[in-house]
Amino acid sequence: MTTSNIASEWSLLQNQFDSYENYSLLIKLSSIGVLATAYFTNHLSVFVLLLLLIIWLQDAIWKTFQARIDARLLQLEGYLSNENALENHDGIAFQFNSLYAQNRPGSIGLLKEYLGQSLRPTVAFPHIVLVTILALHLLLIN
Repeated sequence: MTTSNIASEWSLLQNQFDSYENYSLLIKLSSIGVLATAYFTNHLSVFVLLLLLIIWLQDAIWKTFQARIDARLLQLEGYLSNENALENHDGIAFQFNSLYAQNRPGSIGLLKEYLGQSLRPTVAFPHIVLVTILALHLLLIN
């Protein structure tokens, strides 16, 4: 594995990692938009609550993908910071998908990853606030 290949892979994955952050923000903003639209059109309902929960889970899934990129980035940064590691490592650059496939959890493992991500503060906010606002509103009205 050459330093230039590792650096190229790092650069590619870092750009992808950053774009995932942008899309996560858009997912959060769409959740705010859904609740605001439902509020201003007087259509607050259990359906909107379920929709907010689905959007929250989608954000968690998105952030799980980003976490997989993060793991590879940290591995590559370790190689780049230590020239000796390059010589003693038998791996090849540009193996992101192959490495993931070797360690991919089963369905239950994936669900645990998604739910774990959904509870991280950077994912849970603002979803938990929006869901709580709507749930309290629905409970107080009924």
